[in-house]
Amino acid sequence: MKPINQLRIQDEFVGFYLLKELNLRQTSGTPPKDYFDIVLSDATGQISAKYWDVTIQDKETFFPMQLVKIQGTVQSYRDQPQVKISRIRRATDDDGVSITDYVKAAPLRPVDLLHTIKLAIKSIAHEEIRMIVTYCADKVEDKLMHYPAAKSYHHAYFAGLAYHIVRMLEIGDFICKQRPFLNPDLIKAGIILHDIAKPEEMIAQMGIVTDYSNQGKLIGHIALASGWIVEAAIHHGISLDSELVLGLQHLVLSHHNLGEWGSPVQPQTAEAVALHYIDMMDAKLQMVEDALDTTAPSEPWTPMIRGLENKALYRLKIEEESVRSGNEKETIAPPSG
Repeated sequence: MKPINQLRIQDEFVGFYLLKELNLRQTSGTPPKDYFDIVLSDATGQISAKYWDVTIQDKETFFPMQLVKIQGTVQSYRDQPQVKISRIRRATDDDGVSITDYVKAAPLRPVDLLHTIKLAIKSIAHEEIRMIVTYCADKVEDKLMHYPAAKSYHHAYFAGLAYHIVRMLEIGDFICKQRPFLNPDLIKAGIILHDIAKPEEMIAQMGIVTDYSNQGKLIGHIALASGWIVEAAIHHGISLDSELVLGLQHLVLSHHNLGEWGSPVQPQTAEAVALHYIDMMDAKLQMVEDALDTTAPSEPWTPMIRGLENKALYRLKIEEESVRSGNEKETIAPPSG
């Protein structure tokens, strides 16, 4: 069985995969026919697929987050690989496969990621900032162990949100040392709080988002987190008019930078500017890393990456060369005579 990151155009294959997404569509022909628009996934990546001529029984049999065995062919559609499924069935106990083997996960253990986040919270020197961050983080502590950071763009896998926060904390620590005018407590708080309401915004199983919650659709994680900061301040008797509460809310409300990206305001404090770019750097580089990891080494170009303006990345192949200057062995002339 081929993992998804090894599938190539014109490959014919049989194997077990996860139905990450499944939507019933209709063709534009007359009369229209039902078909499944599918995203197949495994631990190495995902690929779009189509299953044509769907029957009534198929509609009652197949649902998202099921393991299935398929026979298919990889075709090219708009310069992207797409699987045409010829046969499909649900996996059974006799197949000896487990859904956990087909789910992509963060490269670090969730328990270690959560421990790192808790240590970062404890290291916040300002007591009231620490209390507010603790209050908000406690709301989703259990979900941080497995929730993704997004549905598809970045860190969209098991424990992806915690991994995103930890990687941002590492960047933030470096930035604060390089730029001492930044307040480290606000940077840590902004990093931990900026996406803290994602588990309430999304409905996820095994790190895969199946839908958005009513709160997610009607309010969104940015407004939710801002509200949690107010709630935490009231709980701890911290004045809502304080610059502390104002600053924390601004970090969350501005971290997407632009209105079209979801932020009601743009960054207007030093720490808010830093937070936006720390978030962008980690998210964008994770997209790059994931694209490279899920593209075979023999392929010079990755597929197009939606979060990078739909651009593909070229994998430079620069062979190591010995440094000639100063590293060449001396040539010893033979003795004369």
